[in-house]
Amino acid sequence: MHTIPHIAILGLGEAGRCFAHDLIAMGIKVSGWDPSPNRALLPANLQVAASNADAAKDADIIFSVNLSAVAEEVAKEVLPVLDASKLYCELNTASPNKKIAVSAMLQPSGVQFVDMAIMAPVPPKGIKTPFLVSGPGANALISRLAAYSLNITYLSETVGDASTRKLLRSIVYKGIAAVICEAMEAGKAFQLEGYIREQINSVIGGNDALIDRFIEGSVTHAARRIDEMEAVSAMLLHHQIEPLLSKAAQHNLEKLLKQKLNN
Repeated sequence: MHTIPHIAILGLGEAGRCFAHDLIAMGIKVSGWDPSPNRALLPANLQVAASNADAAKDADIIFSVNLSAVAEEVAKEVLPVLDASKLYCELNTASPNKKIAVSAMLQPSGVQFVDMAIMAPVPPKGIKTPFLVSGPGANALISRLAAYSLNITYLSETVGDASTRKLLRSIVYKGIAAVICEAMEAGKAFQLEGYIREQINSVIGGNDALIDRFIEGSVTHAARRIDEMEAVSAMLLHHQIEPLLSKAAQHNLEKLLKQKLNN
């Protein structure tokens, strides 16, 4: 008989809320915190804590699901309540170097660190979304959650391996999305939307619904994806690769976010 874990979710945005909802439905105890949660959308049985540290203090597994920009700040806040019995899963779309830095920051506590990468949009699969994991706590995480049939793939004990693969994938998907967004904007401006859809479909395999998903996803998740592409650029620059197209994809997302906020 397996022991039911207690999972803390630090960050209750779209991804964090989805994870909380699904984990609670599986019978798992979930606590969480967010500086500005949308309480109307939170699961009824979620234990909303007073702070990140309060959410994590009694948890067996901690999911940090924030923006890369606050990853180190959150880690510093929860450090006093961590110990060797806990797993700290860094799910932020951060550069490998930042995940390594967070891991080093938490090392004095003895906590088992997991570099955990979310490899697809969280809705509609929620906690069953594919994950890649690496780091010293990766195998332990898979073992503790084995009873729940999650889609977690182990890579290695090296922090940074999961995040590297996530960001390499981001170059492809966010780059394609930026091209599609710009092409569709141009097609509409020239009143040739049908024509430009045909050109895009000749590349992606004749899938109009996929074109729309690329555009809608870029608009809906623009803020988070800007953060993601900044992490991509940091990773590439660390390896002396100029992120020309990744920066262009980021600029496209910044334009979409500005348009969204002005509407």
